[in-house]
Amino acid sequence: MLAAFVVTCACFPSGEILRAQPQEPATQASHGQSSVSTGAAHPAVLDAEHRPITAGGFVDSGPIVFQDVAEKAGLATWTHVMGTPERKFIIETVGSGVGLLDYDNDGWLDIYLVNGSTYDAENGKATPPHAALFHNNHDGTFTDVAAKAGVTNDRWGFGVAVGDYDNDGWPDLYVTNFGKNRLYHNNHDGTFTDVAEKAGVALGNWSTGATFGDYDGDGRLDLFVPGYVHYDFNHPPVPGSSAVAFPTCEFRGMKVMCGPRGLLGEPDHLFHNNGNGTFTEVTEKAGVADKNRYYGLSSVFADFNNDGKVDLAVANDSTPNYLYINKGDGMFEDDSYASGYALNENGKETASMGIAVGDYLNNGWLDLYNTVFSDDYNPLYKNEGDANFTDVSYRAGIAEVTIPFLGWGDGFLDYDNDGWKDLLAINGHVYPGVDQSDWGTSFAQRPLLFHNLGEGKFEVIPPVKGTGLAKVVVGRGAAFGDLFNDGKMDVVINTLDGPPVLLRNVNPDHHHWVGIKLIGGPKSPRDAVGATVYLTAGGMRQRGDVLSGGSYASSNDERLHFGLGDASSASIEIHWPDGTRQSISLPGVDRFYMIEEGKAPLEEKG
Repeated sequence: MLAAFVVTCACFPSGEILRAQPQEPATQASHGQSSVSTGAAHPAVLDAEHRPITAGGFVDSGPIVFQDVAEKAGLATWTHVMGTPERKFIIETVGSGVGLLDYDNDGWLDIYLVNGSTYDAENGKATPPHAALFHNNHDGTFTDVAAKAGVTNDRWGFGVAVGDYDNDGWPDLYVTNFGKNRLYHNNHDGTFTDVAEKAGVALGNWSTGATFGDYDGDGRLDLFVPGYVHYDFNHPPVPGSSAVAFPTCEFRGMKVMCGPRGLLGEPDHLFHNNGNGTFTEVTEKAGVADKNRYYGLSSVFADFNNDGKVDLAVANDSTPNYLYINKGDGMFEDDSYASGYALNENGKETASMGIAVGDYLNNGWLDLYNTVFSDDYNPLYKNEGDANFTDVSYRAGIAEVTIPFLGWGDGFLDYDNDGWKDLLAINGHVYPGVDQSDWGTSFAQRPLLFHNLGEGKFEVIPPVKGTGLAKVVVGRGAAFGDLFNDGKMDVVINTLDGPPVLLRNVNPDHHHWVGIKLIGGPKSPRDAVGATVYLTAGGMRQRGDVLSGGSYASSNDERLHFGLGDASSASIEIHWPDGTRQSISLPGVDRFYMIEEGKAPLEEKG
């Protein structure tokens, strides 16, 4: 029955009137659907001005957390490009990631933005769009030095992972593409050299959100690379062709691009670091072969069962997620279903895009948060202990609000430095035609910020007009870090066919904080990827992990950030990747420390 009705929901800004309009059920796969939606059609949610809530719901006043300073910072001179505005094929829709790294070791985060490409560039008829490497000028501005640094990529790019794979003390970049990937080795002089072919990690076809991690404990970073869809430019997935399993590709009765359902998947790859600049593929041997050819989009190595060995989580689009538990003998055990991470609370696979990893309960266990397609909610997986996960999204109060949104990059971040990790999800649709629909969603969408109230509950921070949370863009990859060395976590967003967004944290809190950069010893990865830090301050114990990859095809600041609330002192216990434990009372707060394994902390001068 088609009838308008009024909905009031605590999930949305206080006092906002939302109108929901029932829709016809989504066309099922058996009738030609090959969209990435895994949920049934939901009623449209509109704001008081009859706009889709994904591009509306703004309030006149409220907490101001972020401001977009991309133009002021000099980032808006660069634009992402991917295919054509019509988005006829899936390769044009998923966008690209962001990497945060201090490539010149000057103590300030720089920004790497992956770019896509065009059909003319792929055919040699046009100059390919360039990736950007924005050098931090230490004054709030950035300069694109990608050409000088040799990292323009010039391929149809998707993801980036940061890691010091050769333990020389300088961060390297792994960039995933359609076609061959690149491994950019840092030359220590502001330039990089692509050594992917020599290293044996170039691959081919379509790779996505990679992650570095030392899975076998030999002190060297290994590399996992998810595969998405097996794609052929010469035989694109046209409905009714041999490349598609469906005669038509529709979503809610609208003709849309095909995929990923109905298309052949691209397998995942695990590469073991040989320690001599080369890698050996061990995918089958290690037990992560992806024999189902699920559609992998993002991945992250992290220790989910607290045994000191990094496990592996993979976000798969429209298919069950993977969770591989490290057995400690060079092998993984597939615990995807047993762990509870493969499916959501309803026992259904989701169209997973991004992975956020963090201990939001401050109980010492890493939790997981995935972004998914519209008409479904983003699942928050609580770690009950020993890598056993429960979907608690509705219990946490953050499920229903996400249903109209289509999520990509995501992360746990303590934006107000109160000691509790909050959540941010970046959004944007894949079908431009939704702007002509009455589904209550939009192509460009605003971010969603959830404030952690403690005890497992979150609240939505309303989007104040003119601020960063009211920024409506076709969001894709996002990376989180302190870009201005002021003790506040910022966010860089790569948009589809647009300039980047730099959400500078302007939250007015005066809470204390510390930032920690770890340097591993001879038996640990030099950049300490895989290390865990437990910080105690003000009667609260927090956990932070040095990770590579995650979000959507992105890589965050490897420095660990801890909000301390009103506490003016803190102590930490570091669990280094080689098993060594080190306890330190920090000399002060509101500053960065560099800690080399086995040594006293040194204050970082930025």
